[in-house]
Amino acid sequence: MEYRQLGQSGLRVPALSFGTGTFGGTGPLFSNWGTTDVDGARRLVDICLEAGVTLFDTADVYSDGRSEEVLGAALEGLRDEVMISTKTGLPMGDGPVDWGTGRTRLVQAVEAALGRLRTDRIDLLQLHAFDAATPPEEVLTTIDMLIRAGKVRYWGVSNYPGWAVMELIAGADRHGLPRPVVHQVYYSLIGRDYEWDLMPLAARHGVGAMVWSPLGWGRLTGKIRRGHPRPETSRLHETESLGPPVDEDHLFGIVDVLDEIAAETDRTVPQIALNWLIRQPTIASVIVGARTEEQLRQNLGSVGWELGADQIDRLTAVSDRHAAYPGFAYRRQEGFARLFPPMVR
Repeated sequence: MEYRQLGQSGLRVPALSFGTGTFGGTGPLFSNWGTTDVDGARRLVDICLEAGVTLFDTADVYSDGRSEEVLGAALEGLRDEVMISTKTGLPMGDGPVDWGTGRTRLVQAVEAALGRLRTDRIDLLQLHAFDAATPPEEVLTTIDMLIRAGKVRYWGVSNYPGWAVMELIAGADRHGLPRPVVHQVYYSLIGRDYEWDLMPLAARHGVGAMVWSPLGWGRLTGKIRRGHPRPETSRLHETESLGPPVDEDHLFGIVDVLDEIAAETDRTVPQIALNWLIRQPTIASVIVGARTEEQLRQNLGSVGWELGADQIDRLTAVSDRHAAYPGFAYRRQEGFARLFPPMVR
């Protein structure tokens, strides 16, 4: 397993990490993702550790805390061998402090997560969604307090707009407080919006990306193809409206090229899609999930080898979309493109 620095931090993370949204499995969304119990989670954890995957990602909102509980039980006796990433900020109830990133909410959420995870520290805490009601200074001082107390080691955000990430970076620098070192983002061959604004920001300011849903909400598994009915077992029957929107013609064009390259390399469609993603700028770790041991082993097979330059170019070309304003100017005109960090162009 390849390990990488997480942004401008001292934390080294594996190129693949394991997402535990399939653990617990309660509620209309997460029950469709998976219902892995503690015994099943232990088997998946063991497979991950054998492959060098030492970072496990969860969130308090996953199955209303049940994912954290199952992960904590599955990691019993293994805590010093692994890193735990969890997220908070989305609503966990209807009360006034059951959502957001204010001081009371963050302190309570971290204490609750520590209990469910059966641990004394969170290696990587991420704010799950932007909270416009809480001043950035309150977020920064609260995170600093949690880090000083030893309850959090590193921190970052997830699904934030670029200007809000920049506010946190600038505020941290101004007051001498810990910077966010990670941004957990949606990024895939069928969803490359991350490149337009957030990737240049990450490259310029040292924010590593952890990628969620790298197979495009299950659309790049190799099971969704032009002219074929969707498999009865596909989660998309129940969850499609909850995920990122996709143009089907664009999707099928990408899948056609993935099929070609899979035949050339004797790899699977998901392995090709993940390998392309792992090689993109600013990517520290790609989060893979699995309901079964077979799915996990297949995803783990996306590392340890590299696509050829021509294959990368073909995937990049077929998956390209027009950037939203003002991104299109930077991508079309060489003079504007010089303003981007070299690693992003």
